[in-house]
Amino acid sequence: MKIDISAVNPLTCASPALVIGCCEDETDEIFSACNAALDGCLERMKASGEFTGKEKSSRLIHTLGKLPAERLLLVGLGKKSELNEERLRQAAGNAVQALRGARVGSFASVVHRAGNLNAALEAVCEGTLLGSYSFEQYKTRDNEARFSFQEMTLLIPADADKQKCRTRVEQATCICGGVSLARDLVSHPGNIVTTGYLAETARELAARHHMKCEILERDELERLGMNALLAVGRGSVEPQRLIVLEYRGGGKNDHPVVLVGKGITFDSGGISIKPGAGMEEMKTDMAGSAAVLGTLSAAAGLQLPVNLIGIIPTAENMPDGTAYKPGDVITSMSGLTIEITNTDAEGRLILCDALHYALTCKPSVMIDLATLTGACVVALGHEASGLMGNDQRLVNALKKAGEICGERLWELPLWDCYGEGMKSDIADLKNAGTRDGGSITAGWFLKQFVGKTRWAHLDIAGTAWGSTARPYSPKGATGVGVRLLIEYLKGI
Repeated sequence: MKIDISAVNPLTCASPALVIGCCEDETDEIFSACNAALDGCLERMKASGEFTGKEKSSRLIHTLGKLPAERLLLVGLGKKSELNEERLRQAAGNAVQALRGARVGSFASVVHRAGNLNAALEAVCEGTLLGSYSFEQYKTRDNEARFSFQEMTLLIPADADKQKCRTRVEQATCICGGVSLARDLVSHPGNIVTTGYLAETARELAARHHMKCEILERDELERLGMNALLAVGRGSVEPQRLIVLEYRGGGKNDHPVVLVGKGITFDSGGISIKPGAGMEEMKTDMAGSAAVLGTLSAAAGLQLPVNLIGIIPTAENMPDGTAYKPGDVITSMSGLTIEITNTDAEGRLILCDALHYALTCKPSVMIDLATLTGACVVALGHEASGLMGNDQRLVNALKKAGEICGERLWELPLWDCYGEGMKSDIADLKNAGTRDGGSITAGWFLKQFVGKTRWAHLDIAGTAWGSTARPYSPKGATGVGVRLLIEYLKGI
C-alpha cells in the first residue's frame, strides 16, 4: 500500500473514505465539523448508542454528497485519558478491516491527529500496513475477486513539518517490511522454506543491504563440533546449516548485539513423534529465525547506528533410520554432554550450539528467540511472550520496548533450583525434564551455554501464530519479535 502525506483540510478532501478517530468521552474539531456537515448525524449516533467511540468499534456511513469524502469511517479510540500509540495502532488496524469488508481500496485518515503527531503517525502507519497484510500466494482460484489496498493519505495540520512526518512514515514502512518478511517466511509451507531457503533469504538480504553473510554447511559444523545442531537434523534429507548475517551500523570497535533465532523448518518431533492433529502448524517452528531476518532487514533499512549479528541454526527434525533417538548422548560445541530424553525437545539443542558459537563474536548482548515450549502457551496463552535472562537491565529494557510497541513480555524466573530436573545420571545435562515448569527448565538449559554474557531468552511459542485475527494481525503468522527488537535497538 502506498502512503502519502497531505496538508489538505479533511473537510475538503475528496476521497472514497475519510477515517476519523473518536474518543468515548470527548469530541474534537474534526468530529464536530463532520457532524455539522451531516446535520448532527454523528451526535445522534452517539446519543443512541449506535456508535459510542469505544475501543475496537467502527462504523462506516455514506456522506450522500454532504462531504467531499464519499464515506466516513468512525473508529473508536476509547477514553481520551487512556489513549496511547498501541490504541492508535489497533484503531488503524480496525479501520482497514472495515474498509476491506466494504472493498474500499483508497482512503484518507486523520486518526493520528488524536495523539502526539509524530509518534501517532508512525503508530497509525504500522496499524494500517500490518492490518492490511494478507498471505494468498498459494491460492489459484477467484483471482479476479481478490481485494488489495492501493493508497492511504494521511492528512496532517497545515503547520506540521511535512518532511518530519514523511520520515516517520518511511520508518514505519521499513519496520513493517521487516514484519511482513517474517510473516511470509512463517506462512510458507515447510516444503518451500527449507534450511536452504532460509540461507538464500539471508544472502538476498545481505546483497540488498550491503551486509556480510556466511553460511556454515555440514562439514564446517562437524569441524566446529556443533554436534547438538547436527544431531537434530540427522533424520532429514535437508542439510543442517548455521546462518550468520552481519550488519555494521555502529562504531568499528563497538561490540555487537547478537540475535539468535531458532530455525526448525519443520518439527515432526523426530523419534518422539508428535500427534498428527495440528502437526501442519509445525512449519512455524522457524518463527525465531524469521524474526531475526526481519529485524536485520529493518535495522539495515533504518540505518540504525548499532552493530548487529543474526545467527540462525537451522535444521528439519524428522524420524528416520539415521535420526537421533532417546537415550543418545551427544557432546555440544561447548563440551557439555547432553543425554537425549525427548527428541521433540530439539530447539534447545540447536540453540545451545548457536549460543556458544555466538560467544566468539564478543557480543555486548545476546537475545535468542524461539518457539521453544508448549508450556509457555499453557502459562501465558497467546497474549505475551515468555522472557528470561541473566541481566535485569536487559530484561527491563526488553519489557519496556514490548510495552511501547505492543508486543508484550512476561518475565519468568531462572532460579538454579529449576535446573535440578535437568541433571542427567550419565551426562552433564538432559535435554528435557518433566512437564512442570517446562518453559523455565528449557530457559535454564540455554543459560548453561551463554557464559557471563548479558543474555535474554524470548519464548514466542504462543505469540508467533494466531488462530484468530486481531486488529493489526490477521489470522496466521504474526511476525512477532521484529518490532520489539527494533524498539529495543532504537533505545540503545
